Amino acid sequence: MPAQARPAEPRTFAAHLAAACRNHWRSFLVAVIAAVFMSAIGAFDSRLQPPVQRLFFWLVLLMGGTVLGSAIMSFARGLSVLDDRPWLRGATLTLLIWGPATVMVWMVIAFMRFAPLNLASLLANAGPVLVVSAAMTMINYLADRDPRATHATEDAAASPPPFLARAPARLRRAELYAVEAEDHYLRLHTSEGSDLILMRLSDAMDELEGIEGAQTHRSWWVARGGVDEARRADGRATLRLKSGAEVPVSRTYVRALRQAGWF
Repeated sequence: MPAQARPAEPRTFAAHLAAACRNHWRSFLVAVIAAVFMSAIGAFDSRLQPPVQRLFFWLVLLMGGTVLGSAIMSFARGLSVLDDRPWLRGATLTLLIWGPATVMVWMVIAFMRFAPLNLASLLANAGPVLVVSAAMTMINYLADRDPRATHATEDAAASPPPFLARAPARLRRAELYAVEAEDHYLRLHTSEGSDLILMRLSDAMDELEGIEGAQTHRSWWVARGGVDEARRADGRATLRLKSGAEVPVSRTYVRALRQAGWF
């Protein structure tokens, strides 16, 4: 059976920073690749520096920015008001990162070029840093997004989720285990078997609120109560439903589902 959810960690910046370094390894890999690319093209006049110094310059900036950005992104998960506004969340994260990142770039450039710290150089860096911050935020946000979840409600028995009314008559009294996208159809996995209905998965999840569950893959939504076993082996995560069906878990969603206690 899935493990019980872990108690939430204290929301201190230090805790978020440690979690970011541990969980956001893809972000650091993206930073290294981006640093090599920016060094190779000599972005933002860095071509004036020797090749080795230029690469070191971009590694310091993008790795440092990733540590800062990942910590801020982890901290911003608590901003529930932005949960249903992905573009507003992305813009907010960019602005939160922009200020500290600009100061960091300003100081690194001054140190590496033995240049004085003055307001003119700070303002000169603000524009390029905003562009890079927005690009890195977008890449990391897409790579580290949380699965879409649905939640149980106290009156679910009295007022079932609208989606259940769409099930074929023979399945309407069954327990819903999962919903799987198959082309333009959805396959309902239930305690009484499975069947297909014509609907999009994104629309179905809008109508599944009231049942505790989450999207585990671009083609799957799974009810928490429908899981018999959660397994991780050979770098892959899967869920076994009570019906015996195996459900894939996308790498994108593994971390968030683990933190929610699914594994």
